[in-house]
Amino acid sequence: MFEGVNASDGIGIGVARVAVEPDLSFTPTAPEDKEAEKARFMAARDRFIEKTNGQIERMKTSGLEKEAGIMGAHIEFAEDEGILDSVNESIEDGMCAEQAVSEAYDMYYNMFINMDDELFKARAADVADVKTGLLADLLGQELVDLSSLPENSIVVVHELTPSMTADIDRTHIVGIVTETGGRTSHSAIIARAMEIPAVLSVADCTTNIKNGDLLIVDGTNGQVINEPTNEELDSYKFKAEILAADKAKLEVYRGKATETADGTSKLLVANIGNPDDANAAAEHDAEGIGLFRSEFLFMDASELPSEDEQFAAYQKVALRMKGKPVIIRTLDVGGDKEIPYLDLQKEDNPFMGFRAVRYCLANPDQYKVQLRALLRASAFGDIKIMVPLVTDLVEIRKVKGLVKECMAELDERGVKYNPDIEIGTMIETPSASLIADLLAAECDFFSIGTNDLIGYTMCADRGNDRVSYLYEVYQPSVLRSLKRIIGEANKAGIMVGMCGEAAADPLIIPVLISFGLDEFSVSSPSILRTRFIISQWTKEEADALTEKVMKLDTAAEVKAALQAAAKK
Repeated sequence: MFEGVNASDGIGIGVARVAVEPDLSFTPTAPEDKEAEKARFMAARDRFIEKTNGQIERMKTSGLEKEAGIMGAHIEFAEDEGILDSVNESIEDGMCAEQAVSEAYDMYYNMFINMDDELFKARAADVADVKTGLLADLLGQELVDLSSLPENSIVVVHELTPSMTADIDRTHIVGIVTETGGRTSHSAIIARAMEIPAVLSVADCTTNIKNGDLLIVDGTNGQVINEPTNEELDSYKFKAEILAADKAKLEVYRGKATETADGTSKLLVANIGNPDDANAAAEHDAEGIGLFRSEFLFMDASELPSEDEQFAAYQKVALRMKGKPVIIRTLDVGGDKEIPYLDLQKEDNPFMGFRAVRYCLANPDQYKVQLRALLRASAFGDIKIMVPLVTDLVEIRKVKGLVKECMAELDERGVKYNPDIEIGTMIETPSASLIADLLAAECDFFSIGTNDLIGYTMCADRGNDRVSYLYEVYQPSVLRSLKRIIGEANKAGIMVGMCGEAAADPLIIPVLISFGLDEFSVSSPSILRTRFIISQWTKEEADALTEKVMKLDTAAEVKAALQAAAKK
């Protein structure tokens, strides 16, 4: 049995089809005719765009309209003026088109892959996909084709790129196994939309699995069984029936209010990374947007986006959510999010350096462009402003002061906005936790970012395998911090939500109910399951479990107690 990342739930039983990727190696040679070389590159780019547009249209006709939007990123990276200028300048300097393409797209790939935010890290796959497509065209190579495989095929490939996924014949493919990728990659998102079980990051699967092998892909638990016994086959067929029944059970919760077993209402909202993600949030029955990461506007641009550009993006989400709350986080730059044109200086420890609200307050004119855009969008829906990485009460007061300045400027222009727009903070540092009472008196709401809160509290980088055992929400120190944050918000009478991964963790949900969390902000596909878990617990039951858990000494003891109490 092989272990990997559980990227798309379900169980697939079928025959392995190991995809062989083309050889895209080349020997750099200086072009004899630079203009002809530029024309050769542009012709390859045009063919790539034409092919990608064809994939998008096929996805739309297959009922995957919102997933087709993911492929739009490939068009953006193929047409990006900054990248095109870089390629043409490199050719002018004596590079062949292949080398110029490789170096230009590698720069963007490295920028995205080194980010801690999984949604932005997923953009690296898009960049690599465009590079692969362009190189294949320039070198006359054929890419992997998954559009015409036999029935009951399980695709085994080193990396499942978004363009490969777009061509999948989902009537014949019952499972996917790769050597790379994670749950938030675009390929995983599309696999989930197609309801194809997928296990990613299975080491050496293209070597250890042979064409024609019988496979079981357990996308729920991240396991792949090669040449299973009859007993294993019977067992997994039974599990597949149970999963189908569970899925049908969750559909019962579509359109229902989110509330505990004893009738306490909660707000169940979605995390999104761009305006188009709001469509998926609405389709998965989200009751609003709990975290809209605004960085995408800045990272997908070659220069600072204008006020009108930002306003259009925020307005689009506000209109799509039709009056439901939309919390937009202001620019969270620095740390793992480098944006070349901002010219941020290199720091020894960027996660504790000049980033997020610190950068924004040091560049008030630039920050006010975003704040004015957010205010303008508030005239079209329930927009709320969230400030990241607050560690000092002065920071939130300065932001509120800038918002007032922006209101006065919009008044002079005769532009409408919501004068009562709510301003809150993301609680993601130990400092913010310790002064939660002071911040609660100054803010309209809290949203707990558990991803960073756990990391900062435990001094553990979740990407570092040697210390990842410390990175758990079940740590007593983290639970005590959550209890304090939620308690202080409750005392002040302000809404407190959670937009980190822990909000969708079925084990920790009863503890969050007991603490008094008002809002759960999760990925769109997690909406119905989270609503179901919340509906299973009364406050009294959650309190009894939490009282026991808070007396335990270690994360392992806490997790074991929560697992023992979990409701099926």
